[in-house]
Amino acid sequence: MATRRYEFGRMDEASHPDSMRAALAEFVSTLVFVFVGEGSALALRQIYREPGLSAGELVVIALAHAFALFAAISASMHVSGGHVNPAVTFGALLGGRISLLRAIYYWLAQLLGSIVSALLLRLVTNNMRPQGFSVTIGVGAFHGLVLEIALTFGLMYTVYATAIDPKRSSANNAVAPLAIGFVVGANVLAGGPFDGACMNPARAFGPSLVGWRWDYHWIFWVGPLIGAALAALLYEYVMVPIEPPPHHQPLAAEDY
Repeated sequence: MATRRYEFGRMDEASHPDSMRAALAEFVSTLVFVFVGEGSALALRQIYREPGLSAGELVVIALAHAFALFAAISASMHVSGGHVNPAVTFGALLGGRISLLRAIYYWLAQLLGSIVSALLLRLVTNNMRPQGFSVTIGVGAFHGLVLEIALTFGLMYTVYATAIDPKRSSANNAVAPLAIGFVVGANVLAGGPFDGACMNPARAFGPSLVGWRWDYHWIFWVGPLIGAALAALLYEYVMVPIEPPPHHQPLAAEDY
């Protein structure tokens, strides 16, 4: 996707095998990521059975998210681009790096992967209710919204610089999953005690649906989408150099 384009998508793209494979890759990768991320929170609750979040538990959850996202992106990057996040797909759409039709496919696959993951977790944990995300007591909705915008801005900026930028080097392709996983893990350490540091509407939606926890759920959609949009537009229109129009060299006299 080296060329910026804004389009709905070709009619043959809707049923093209590449579109189906890309959507399937997003489904599987999101399932893996949500299963490990939400599963790590449920595992700690099963081990300690205490309310609240200690420093050690926060580090465990951050590492689980970082490692799982690194693996999920590495496994799907060559097929779908390794979005694994509706906010990242939204940013790529605003930057003209993906068609609207393919973005819709990705969103459906990501949300479905999250739902299936949460259902699997409820099955294998003997009906433990997924925790999802919520705003910590003492942190208001506005603060949680701004935090999600800031955290997702950092995530999307990293995604753009390492995985989407058409001028990126081949070394960036190799380091992109690691860099993205690292920034998510770091963001969980920074924002986890306040609102869980979601940065991903799909990560929030499946556990919220299966666990039926909807308190402040809108924050984990609006915040990531705004943060991803701001980072994508900034990077696309400021950091990506504009290609100069092609010009022809004047012919030498003997070529006339």
